[in-house]
Amino acid sequence: MRKPLMLLLTTSLFLTACGWREARLNPRNWFGKGQTVAVETVTGTNPLIPQKSALRRKKKTVDTSVAIATITELRIDQTPTGAIILATGIATRQGAFNAELVADEPEGDDPDATSNVLSYTFRVTYPGPLTAAGTAHTRTISVAQSLSNLDLRNIRLIRVQGAQNAIESRRR
Repeated sequence: MRKPLMLLLTTSLFLTACGWREARLNPRNWFGKGQTVAVETVTGTNPLIPQKSALRRKKKTVDTSVAIATITELRIDQTPTGAIILATGIATRQGAFNAELVADEPEGDDPDATSNVLSYTFRVTYPGPLTAAGTAHTRTISVAQSLSNLDLRNIRLIRVQGAQNAIESRRR
């Protein structure tokens, strides 16, 4: 055991003295020394943020939601910070999802006349393939919208409408 170890040690010392540093077999010499290279600079942009990225590209989304068929209930619950509007409706068929109350634009030319009315449309999205109609219980959907006291400051009437009807609630 001593002879191979001594032979290995002697050989390694001998090779280091023979210019092993510049030899092609040395893994440290495979790429050579680093060189300074000029870099193209772009002013006004951050070079660390890519200019075109698949994550930054936003696809244009098409709104496929429609007004729910019938509004069955409108309830407004007071909270310490404002109110919660709870609307319940019946869709035309099963599978409706993504229910939301979308604020309507005020109608008419006089903004003071409609400023005390808050109007929403109850909208849902249906799945692509046709689904069964089912019973009214299976097609019932509820949605809620939170309003602050600042939003309710001048509001006297809240209206939620669907495709076939609308329900209004007046402030007491």
